[in-house]
Amino acid sequence: MANIKQQKKRVRQDIKRRQANQIFKSGLKSAIKNVEKHVAAGEKDKAFEALNLANKKLDKALTRGIYHKKAIARRKSRLQKQVNEL
Repeated sequence: MANIKQQKKRVRQDIKRRQANQIFKSGLKSAIKNVEKHVAAGEKDKAFEALNLANKKLDKALTRGIYHKKAIARRKSRLQKQVNEL
């Protein structure tokens, strides 16, 4: 543990941000799994709605800087391809 006051504050901030990012990532993973679940079941309308929600969360993750822009593009592309194959 650091002895410097500013470094102690930085550690506290990092812990808060890490927890917030973990919560957001969990929701994002759930949204992606929801799309894949509907695709596997062959439910095109529900898959499309879930895809819109997942894309919104992916874009939000990009603006927050949680994932790299090419990783986001890759995930969105793969999900869109799965839905289009229905």
